[in-house]
Amino acid sequence: MKLRRFYQILMLTLLPALLLTACEKKANSDSSAASGAPENAAKSSEETASLPESFSLPYYSGQTLDPITCADGDQQTVSSLLYEGMYTLDRSLNPQPCLCTGGAANTEMTVWTFQIRTGVVFSDGTPLQASDCAAALRRAMTSPRYQARFTNVQSVLAGAGTVTVTLKKANAGLPALLDVPVVKAGTEGQAVPVGTGPYLYTDDGNSAALTANAKWWRGKNLPVSRIRLVACRDSDAVRYQFTSHGVQMISADLTGRNPASTGGGVKTYDTDTTIMQYLGFNTRKKLFEAPELRRALSLGIDRETVVSAYLSGHGKAAQFPVSPVCSLYPSGMEENYSYHKYLDTMKELGFTSGTPRSVKLIVNSENSFRVSVANYVASALSGDTDLQIEVSALPWDQFTAALKSGDYDLYLGEVRLTADWNLQPLIGTGGSLNYGGFSDTQTDTYLAEYAAAANRASALKSLCGCVAQQSPILPICFKRVSVLTQKGVVSRLAPAVGNPFFHPSACVIHVLSA
Repeated sequence: MKLRRFYQILMLTLLPALLLTACEKKANSDSSAASGAPENAAKSSEETASLPESFSLPYYSGQTLDPITCADGDQQTVSSLLYEGMYTLDRSLNPQPCLCTGGAANTEMTVWTFQIRTGVVFSDGTPLQASDCAAALRRAMTSPRYQARFTNVQSVLAGAGTVTVTLKKANAGLPALLDVPVVKAGTEGQAVPVGTGPYLYTDDGNSAALTANAKWWRGKNLPVSRIRLVACRDSDAVRYQFTSHGVQMISADLTGRNPASTGGGVKTYDTDTTIMQYLGFNTRKKLFEAPELRRALSLGIDRETVVSAYLSGHGKAAQFPVSPVCSLYPSGMEENYSYHKYLDTMKELGFTSGTPRSVKLIVNSENSFRVSVANYVASALSGDTDLQIEVSALPWDQFTAALKSGDYDLYLGEVRLTADWNLQPLIGTGGSLNYGGFSDTQTDTYLAEYAAAANRASALKSLCGCVAQQSPILPICFKRVSVLTQKGVVSRLAPAVGNPFFHPSACVIHVLSA
């Protein structure tokens, strides 16, 4: 029985890869037959492909580039070259000072004071003021993109070269929330507000472009002095421009609802995010009231297989609700995957008696990648045990309705966590994202201690230990999103979350006009 189950899981894991390999072989075979050219000739042609005359990015003309209100995706890519925040998240999702030099909090971690960097000017030559930074934060507090992270903020005040943020409750990780782009106060009503970034927006009436900002406080060493902007109506137009080489870079979620296609002439740069995929429990149901079964199911999920086989590698396996690339992640507490250990544990709990127990796992149907993950998890956890997990793929409105009504046993969820790794909304008693109704006083205590801890790594380790013991949710992985470029055009790109040009001076762009 166990051997049969092993082969079933093996085929589930290998089938997508086998199909993909077969398709690639057929595509390569058809291509060679059609061209009549040897393989090395095709390779030589690719290496000598002509460079574009200029480097171009897509943008949605007629829509704002205000970084607090503009559209996600490619509009944000353009925006990231125009504006900077008090802090920025690096490639490990840790906050680094940018328009401020740092901050300090009182012993209660409820009042923070940040020193604004001197010598920084906006692209129009006016000096950056503390009032500009404070105004950006106050505006973000009411914006759809940022307001959820600032529900704990009581006030934001500008002083003489400082910004003071007063919180309702302690948060030792506040700097990670302050990567909000700053615009010059008073220009936020413009289609393109004034910023401090490495480029500034120009439009001569015939074409729009990003031009190197000669007043940028970090220097003038940029990959190109001018980036042409190509107007697009929608995402389909963006993809057409990219495939036809009208633009050389786009942002993409390759495991999203409608992922962009990639080919041999495209280079992919992945960047880590705070987006976590996880298995959630309805703890109001008797089967999942106690933590023992929830904890056991964690042993049966091969997270590395989920990422490699079902998310095409665009993710990082995680056993705790914090990204593994973050310095706070307690990697020493991880357990190696063992299907045999899972079966032994389920046997100890009495779930291999041969008495079937039906379990309903819901997932939203719009994302085929997420449905595939749900099917794999259901199959892996059901094999050789009494659990009979049935996947119900529901349209988004029905999926959210089922979560609210409790019409499920398990759900496959995806959530964008804040970079301070505040888990209270997800697993705290009464949390806004705590769909399963989990409540535990010890977990609530650890959540509060972590929020106020000066030693955040130690406090998060203790919290993760509690989370592993109680298992109110089972983290599976953190997604990675991508930046796609035409091969041979961009090199040494090091994108960070929300900022494809995290190190613009290190990036090299190859164009004919350079």
